[in-house]
Amino acid sequence: MSAAPHPRDQVAMEILRQNDRGGYSVPTAGLYPFQWNWDSAFAAMGYQHLDPARAVVELETLAGAQWADGMIPHIIFHAPDAGYFPGPEVWQSGQTPPSSGISQPPVFAIALEALWRAGHLSAERCGPLMAAAARWHRWFFLTRRDPITGAIGIVHPWESGQDNMPGWDGALEVVPCDQVAPFVRRDLGHVDAQMRPTELQYKRYIALVEFGRNLGWDQRAFAETSPFFVADPLMTSVLIRAEQSLARLSDAAGEAELASAARVREAALIKGLSALWSERAGGPVTFDVRAGQPGTHLSSGSFVALSPGLLPDAQAQRLSAEFDRIAERCAFMVPSYDPAAPGFDERRYWRGPVWLVVNWLIGTGLAQRGDIARAERVRRDSRRLVEQSGFYEYFSPLDGAGLGGDAFTWSAAAWLDYVRGE
Repeated sequence: MSAAPHPRDQVAMEILRQNDRGGYSVPTAGLYPFQWNWDSAFAAMGYQHLDPARAVVELETLAGAQWADGMIPHIIFHAPDAGYFPGPEVWQSGQTPPSSGISQPPVFAIALEALWRAGHLSAERCGPLMAAAARWHRWFFLTRRDPITGAIGIVHPWESGQDNMPGWDGALEVVPCDQVAPFVRRDLGHVDAQMRPTELQYKRYIALVEFGRNLGWDQRAFAETSPFFVADPLMTSVLIRAEQSLARLSDAAGEAELASAARVREAALIKGLSALWSERAGGPVTFDVRAGQPGTHLSSGSFVALSPGLLPDAQAQRLSAEFDRIAERCAFMVPSYDPAAPGFDERRYWRGPVWLVVNWLIGTGLAQRGDIARAERVRRDSRRLVEQSGFYEYFSPLDGAGLGGDAFTWSAAAWLDYVRGE
């Protein structure tokens, strides 16, 4: 680590050690007792600061759960734990190890490149991981591209990682849930209900799980027939960045075909992201494919598009102006939803709180673009949040209160790899 030692450094390292389950990490004990996809990618970038070899294993374990069709699932159930719902008995994915039947934002290749640049990956270990990333990226391209916009869509709010973000509200409301089997939520035994999705939202989440399960997890059929299919600026922007990482890695490894394929997909996805542009909102927004309806407000995921090459200059300038507008309303950037929007809630999960890992994506993208002032605002606010409240799952953008789970892996990883930097 290049920055001077900080009192929070050892706390962050201890959180990573506490949440290490031997080959994979859990987001936090109790609330999330399994391996989550994008959590693990961020965790790997944190582990490299205390145990580089362990960082590589984190990605290898994640890749080891890849489905035959190329998907890397959003949860891998390595060991039984009755404290979480829905568990493997609900998903019934038929995979070994057991897993969920949907995916998550593909941060994997971004983490892979970070470990490679830091000198933590041999060619022998990098090669299979690159191949896994390429298979997964192709899976997104083949099974999750919205035929209208060309952007990446999601079949479930959980697939976006932004579970109850208001951009899904309209699409989720039409999901029938009156036939959902009775269930007991486990999350409310760990976290205040005011910080979590509502009961009705959760019921619709389970309805979509049952829908996919009834299809035998045929991923193309899921995307084509699900009552919920929404194009997502965060998912699309992350995949573009992941393709850029994969192309650079492939070039360095002399894998010309992998690099070329990644760049072809990247170009198509940039066009898809452009199709999500809303002049009214001043940035890329969600698009409800079933209703043909664009979203109305920006999310923090919209600002991930402020990475090099994702938007034309004029659009990037407009989106930067929206960043400044929101920054005037918030003590801490970047809220997960526009605080001027009707659905904003500073404490309820993805309806307003700040998430350090999204700040990580936004801040690094801004820095790579050369927008140092805004990049530093994001990093400085992230640092202030941890110094004030610790390593919580998410934080209020208004007063900085720590919310959700505590001793959180990806918040500790964000601190070590991004937040604490100078």
